[in-house]
Amino acid sequence: MKRIMFPGICAGILFLAPAIANAQAAKTRAPDAVDEISAKLEPARTVVYKKIGGRELRLDVFEPEGMKPADRRSCFITIHGGGWVNGAPRRQYPFADHFARAGMVGISVEYRLVKPDSGSTVFDCVKDGRSAVRYVRTHASDFGIDPQKIIVNGGSAGGHVAAGTALFDGVDEAGEDTSVSSVPNALVLFFPVIDTSKEGYGNSKIGGRWQEISPLHHVRPGVPPTIIFHGTGDTTTPFKGAQAFRDAMLKVGNRCELVVNDGGAHGYLMRKQELVKETLARTDTFLASLGLLKEITQ
Repeated sequence: MKRIMFPGICAGILFLAPAIANAQAAKTRAPDAVDEISAKLEPARTVVYKKIGGRELRLDVFEPEGMKPADRRSCFITIHGGGWVNGAPRRQYPFADHFARAGMVGISVEYRLVKPDSGSTVFDCVKDGRSAVRYVRTHASDFGIDPQKIIVNGGSAGGHVAAGTALFDGVDEAGEDTSVSSVPNALVLFFPVIDTSKEGYGNSKIGGRWQEISPLHHVRPGVPPTIIFHGTGDTTTPFKGAQAFRDAMLKVGNRCELVVNDGGAHGYLMRKQELVKETLARTDTFLASLGLLKEITQ
C-alpha cells in the first residue's frame, strides 16, 4: 500500500480581519468554507497507526509532488475538533493539503471520541494524539520526513490534543515506547481548548482530574514554539485562556504568538475562504521563521 525544542522569546499579538458573527456551531450547522474545500480533497494514502480496543486508528496522508522515499521533509500533523465527542479527520484536510502543496507531508489524524457507549475518555484522546506523533517519528523514513521537523496543529478540542503532545508527560498508552518523543517541533493551535478549569472548557467532561490535562497548567520552559489563532468573542473556549497561555509561555522564555481576531466567535477562521487563507498565510510565515517551511505559498 502506498500509503527538541526551540527556546526563545517572541511577544506578538497580531490582528486579522474583523470577525464574522456566528453562533456556536451545532451538529446540524450549514457547510462552511472548510467543509467546501475538504469535500474536494482526498489523501494520497491511509496508514493505520494504532490498534486499540478492537479498532484501527488511521492517518490520512497528503504528499507533495515529486515525493521521494529518501526525502527528509517537514511534516504537518493536524487534529480535528468537536468537543472530543464528534468530528472527523476530513475536517482538517484543507490544512494537510495546503502544507503538502508547500512541500511538506500533511497528515490528518483519527482518534477515539468520547461517546456514552465507547468507554473512552478525554485522556484517551490525548493518548491517541501522542501515539500518532510517535508513530510518525518512528516511521519517518517511510513517510519521507525529518523526525525533527514535525509540526502539530489542531482546532478546538483538536487543539487541546495537539497541545497535549507537547505538554502532558505520562499520559501515554500502556506499553507504548515512550523513549520516542511525542513532543513536536512547533505547535499551531486554532481556538484551542487551552484551560480545562471551570473558567475554560471541558471541566465537566474530564472530571476531577482536569488539571492533569489542562495546557494552561502545564506550561514550562522548553515548550515548542507556538502560534495561537483565537477570537475575542469566543465564549466556548474563552479568549482569556489563550491570553493567559501566551503570557505564561513568554514568562518562562518560550516563543508564543497570539493572532487575535477582533470579535471572532468559536471557529471563526473556518467560516470564510478569506479567513482560511489569512490563517494559512500567517502560519506559513511563522513556520518559515523556524526553518520548517522553505517556501511561503500565496
